[in-house]
Amino acid sequence: MTHPLPEGTPPRISFNIPPEIEAGVYANFVNLWHQPDGFILDFSVFTAPPGLGEDDAGNQFVHLPARVVSRVRIPPQQVFELMKALSEQLSAWELETGRQRADPDTH
Repeated sequence: MTHPLPEGTPPRISFNIPPEIEAGVYANFVNLWHQPDGFILDFSVFTAPPGLGEDDAGNQFVHLPARVVSRVRIPPQQVFELMKALSEQLSAWELETGRQRADPDTH
């Protein structure tokens, strides 16, 4: 039997992390794409140094081999919350470390 929650009571989520994923995984690249019902984040790690590749038409490109270490699917509504949380955490990290966001024009 469920009991109605008092209106205005703030939610509090209690996370339980299974031991096999508690340490997390390392990723140094993320590919983001979407489908009509959600967004998909493929977190990856580069597995070898960049090398020169060639497609079937003979065009050369820099080949960056990578392995997906985790795929996360989120509903569209959650994207806004994720962006807000990332921005807040990045600002806190900048204050704590004294480091700033990389300026794309300086690379």
